[in-house]
Order: sequence, then C-alpha cells, then structure tokens
Amino acid sequence: MTDTLGPLNLYAITRDQLRAQLVQWGLNPIHAGRLWNYLYIELASSLDAMVELPPKLRARLSDEAFLGVLDTSIETDSSDGFTRKYLLRLADNERIETVLMRYTGRVTACVSSQVGCAMGCVFCATGQMGYTRHLTAGEIVAQAVHVARALKHAATMADAPTPRHATRLRNVVLMGMGEPLHNYDAVMHAIDILRDDAGLALGAERITLSTVGVVPGILRLAQERRPLNLAVSLHAATQAERAALVPVAKKWPLDELMAACRTYSEVTGRRIFYEWTLIEGKNDTPAHARAVGALLRGLNAQVNLIPLNPTAGYLGTPSQNTAARAFQHVLADEFKLASTVRQRRGIDIAAGCGQLAVVERLAP
Repeated sequence: MTDTLGPLNLYAITRDQLRAQLVQWGLNPIHAGRLWNYLYIELASSLDAMVELPPKLRARLSDEAFLGVLDTSIETDSSDGFTRKYLLRLADNERIETVLMRYTGRVTACVSSQVGCAMGCVFCATGQMGYTRHLTAGEIVAQAVHVARALKHAATMADAPTPRHATRLRNVVLMGMGEPLHNYDAVMHAIDILRDDAGLALGAERITLSTVGVVPGILRLAQERRPLNLAVSLHAATQAERAALVPVAKKWPLDELMAACRTYSEVTGRRIFYEWTLIEGKNDTPAHARAVGALLRGLNAQVNLIPLNPTAGYLGTPSQNTAARAFQHVLADEFKLASTVRQRRGIDIAAGCGQLAVVERLAP
C-alpha cells in the first residue's frame, strides 16, 4: 500500500512491503533491514543520512522514493512544562497539529488523522474548521516519527534525563485533528507500521483510537479484532442531547452506537473508554451521571471525564472540580463504573482535547 501513484513515501510501507519493493527493483532484500533501521531506530531525517546503504539502493531511492519528513512551521511549549505542540506542514502545503505530552516516565504523541474534520462537534475547534482531506498512512506515521526524533534530540541535549524527560516514545493516541474511523484504511495501515517490533515497536496497549461514533468503523474494528484501545466520544446519554453536541449522531443514533459498542466488546473482549466532556450546567449533574450509568450498565466500560477546553466557536464553560467529583461518585457508588478525570495539558497553547485547529493557511 502506497500513498500515491507517484514517488514512494518510505513511511507509508510496512517492513514486508519494503522487502518486496527492493525485490521489485532488482535489489537484494537483505538491505531492507538496514533501511528500516535508518527510518525507525536512527530516525534519519534525510536520504542523504543513510550512508551505509549500497550505492545502487541509494540511487533507486533518490529516483523513486522520498522520506516524508514533515517540516515544522511552528512549535510551541506550554507553561505547564509538559506539553509541546507542533504545527506541521504537509507536502501540499496543508497543515496539521501534533502534540507531545510528557508524563512521569513516559511520553505520548497525540497525532492527527485528517486535515480538519467532517464530524462537526460543536465544542471542538477541529470540527469548527471543517474538513479538507484525509491524511495518508505515511503522514500519520511521520507525526509519530517527528515526536520520536524530537525526544532523541532532547536526550542528546540533556546531561541527565529524568523520568520527566523520557527519551523514547511509548504511547500514541489518535485524538488529534480528524476522525480516525472516517479514514479507516490509512489509519490501520499506519498502526501496523507503528507496531512493528523492529521499528518504533509500540504495543497495542499503548495505542488508543478515539472516535465520535462512526458505527461502521467500530463494527469493522470488531470484525478484524484490531488489538488497540478504543475510546468513544459520548458526551450525552440521550439521543436529543447528543445530537445537539455531536451532529453525526443524526446519522448514527445513540441506540445504534451502543449496539455497535456492545458487539465490539463481545467480539473482542476489550474494554471501551467512553469519553464525556464536562460542560458546566449542560451535562455535569448527578442526574446526567445516572443516565450515563444506566446507558453503560453491563458493559465492559470506563468513563473518561474531560473538563471542556475553551475554543473560539463555543461559549460553554468547563465544569467545576466539585461537579466532576460528584459525577465520579455517582458512577462508582451507584453503578460500580470506573472513571478518571483527564489531566489537562497544554490549554494555554490550545493543545488540549478539542482545541487543535489550523486557523490560517501558509502561502505556497
């Protein structure tokens, strides 16, 4: 699987496909291992850096392939000291945002799957900007490589890295710009590349995909038994309330979504993480919590509570800590449902959940 009919993006193919490509070029496939190492272990930033490859292979790569490194237009550090946001330029001059988030002993990359988003969630900056196009598998993989390369560079600059300054990318969340299940094939192909144990070697338990509720995609995940973490953006426990926040609920109503989630859990045996953006006075009362508990009763579920992050296109405000705690108590005490309140990171640089967007275009 390649991204286009033109030059081959090396980030867009699996290791097996790389071997097959070398054979097709009339070259010894044994060199695929060294090339793969350059891509995902040494994190080379150009073909010129791959000096140990045979001359014939280097010449063929120069003629028929490229290394799809994403140029950084802007990088911004949050005052929290844990978050960095990258505005990355794509080959066609479109831009996306990718976020590096540090936690004790680990680093997570929040990557995008589309330029913009067609789902139109009212409180989400990406939804407010609209949809431009899908990302290719190579563009998705390149974001993770970008973060991994930044970590490697930071490690060389630090005298004594601490757990706060982990030097290896451990987790990827497909929670950036776009709806991953709207771009299913490219996203799954990218995940296959990211999971290769001879490359970035991200375990399935360290990859999380968040969907607003694309029912056919959830059912396809179940059928294919994809080993990854699934998060479903719920935000409301009735069809009318959900459709007001998440327009795609009109296409895939709440009862269809929950039926798909039940199928997914039954087929895969995996827990689903249900995301709930807490909006003051709108969906954060104990009554709302009871509606969530009733909706998820009997399911293998965990609820992730996310205080609303501000965006220019939505006037709601985040719930208070007391409301979040009361919500959790209802879920735990009355329904035995596990829940967490999402740590807020990078809010001051619009790097939080629902805040990613590209407001202005770069000139060609």
